[in-house]
Amino acid sequence: MNKHLTTRGARLAAGLAAVALTATACGGDSDTDASAAGSTASEGAACESVNLGFIPSWTDGLSLAHLWDHVLQEQGIEVEMTEISDAAPLYAGLAGGDVDVYPSAWSEVTHAAYMDEYGDQIEDLGAWYDGAVLTFAVPEYTDIDSIADLAGNAEMFDGRIIGIEPGAGLTKTTKESVIPTYGLGEEYTLVESSTTAMLAELQAATEANEDIVVTLWRPFWANSEFPVKDLADPEGALGDAEGLHTLARTGFSEDCSDVAAMMENLTLTDEQYGSLENLVVNEYGEGRYGEAVDAWIEQNPDFMESLQS
Repeated sequence: MNKHLTTRGARLAAGLAAVALTATACGGDSDTDASAAGSTASEGAACESVNLGFIPSWTDGLSLAHLWDHVLQEQGIEVEMTEISDAAPLYAGLAGGDVDVYPSAWSEVTHAAYMDEYGDQIEDLGAWYDGAVLTFAVPEYTDIDSIADLAGNAEMFDGRIIGIEPGAGLTKTTKESVIPTYGLGEEYTLVESSTTAMLAELQAATEANEDIVVTLWRPFWANSEFPVKDLADPEGALGDAEGLHTLARTGFSEDCSDVAAMMENLTLTDEQYGSLENLVVNEYGEGRYGEAVDAWIEQNPDFMESLQS
């Protein structure tokens, strides 16, 4: 019987590649005895287990991890879910082989620095979604339309830009590109906390009809859940649109060719992804992620077959 293991908390320290896992990832060297290594060994062999690493507060990764949990268990593959709090240790763990797959990486732009550091130790299985973007957003009723309009209007927002995790690529881009490009450093403080804390402030502000500026991204369910609008970025300081990629440890495609092939075939439209994320995050929520994915699969009966094409 398959078992679904969940690792809570950030087991990977930033910059380290070691994670305390209960089983080795889905395969080893083809000359290694599988029972001794706890893996499925030989080239082209089917996997017995896959470890998925993801950042649970980033709901694209959360949704994709639970979607793959469903798909892989349907194939008789044991799944281990490793929840990691930040991108840096996730890339380090992936590069070190302690995590098999990062199912939703912003590797082209947002996480480009991590790819510069670890990319030669990571396999890219392709983009499952095109056109992801970083954004600054304000409520629809707020009377500005561009990031440039933030300058000189700090009093509207109490001099705060509400951000997310300190190690997020969006946070780095905000501090190193957006704030200096638009000259916001003397007027604003970037509040770094967590995605959850940012959303709590956004909810409180919109319920009170107050102005707030937050760092956001697309695709993300909050864009439809809250009455927000993206601010124009005339200087392009937030960077170009990018694809969301499935990344794997080095050797994964050889050790786990069956799984890698399915992951290479994955593509989701805006409508498909939006409905998946809405079910996972909003309609079902924590503790019922499996039910959410089951419901989505029922709504998308051709999905499983599409992974085999």
